[in-house]
Amino acid sequence: MRRREFITLLGGAATWPVGVQAQQPAMPVIGFLNSTSLDGYTERLRAFRRGLSETGYVEGENVAIERRWAEGQSDRLAAMAADLVRRRVSVIAASGGSVAALAAKAATETIPIVFTIAEDPVRLGLVASLARPGGNLTGINFFLGELTAKRLDLLRELVPAATRVAVLVNPVGAANSETTVRDVEAAARAMGLQTQVFNASTSTEINAAFATFVRERPDALFVGADPFFTNRRVQLANLASHHSIPATYAVREFAEAGGLMSYGTNIVDAWRQIGVYTGRILKGAKPADLPVVQASKFELIINAETARMLGLTVPPSLLARADEVIE
Repeated sequence: MRRREFITLLGGAATWPVGVQAQQPAMPVIGFLNSTSLDGYTERLRAFRRGLSETGYVEGENVAIERRWAEGQSDRLAAMAADLVRRRVSVIAASGGSVAALAAKAATETIPIVFTIAEDPVRLGLVASLARPGGNLTGINFFLGELTAKRLDLLRELVPAATRVAVLVNPVGAANSETTVRDVEAAARAMGLQTQVFNASTSTEINAAFATFVRERPDALFVGADPFFTNRRVQLANLASHHSIPATYAVREFAEAGGLMSYGTNIVDAWRQIGVYTGRILKGAKPADLPVVQASKFELIINAETARMLGLTVPPSLLARADEVIE
């Protein structure tokens, strides 16, 4: 080739259309599926992104996220999951409890799914075993359900005169609510406590449940672990305080919103782990080979201001065990 022809050819390469030049790998897309709404999830989402960054992924730089929030309407999850599948996302992060995980599982058998649930994923049929999930799903077990007896015992320690405990669950997550009711009733019998179960899956039904509490005057309230309740934590904490009902919750956001006490998994750290697993899958790891992570960080949060407002004296022994006391 003559020198002049070579220079001309080289100069022309700079003006070739993008499609003719070396192809850049497409940016992977994470499908994010949640049964609730964005409200109040800022810290958890920050932790999720932190977990992604630990594996080398930064949103907007080398990974994109398609978010789908069901706004508490769980019947929308199936369509949302199907939409993410049609968009051929690289992985689905199904946060927001078992309803989101089951919707994602029903939508695809091939796209990897990382779930976050409080129940036993084996019993729900999400994985074959915790150590070897075996399919296209893996994730984080928050262990909130397994802490039922401990939560009830802590509530009794704070309110020793309590004999009648109201139990609030969300019937939409049938597996979760049934497990909660079974476990809390068994724990209550062992402690000599009476329980009465109430269902609520909407804000209006929460108000109706508290209207019943006003008439029947339970000594304390046990709020089941459920993403919908977390989303309505301000409403629940305000109603409990307004009607002078000592209540226990599963996650710290309730105590931060004015709830009396919470005991459960460090959810923020669990969401970081979701990000880590999602990033590892983007790098080529198979869900079948990633053991389900069982959360190991638990925290007791007591809102001392709320306790004083309710006329309760927090025992020194309980204060000493608290991971945080909100004044």
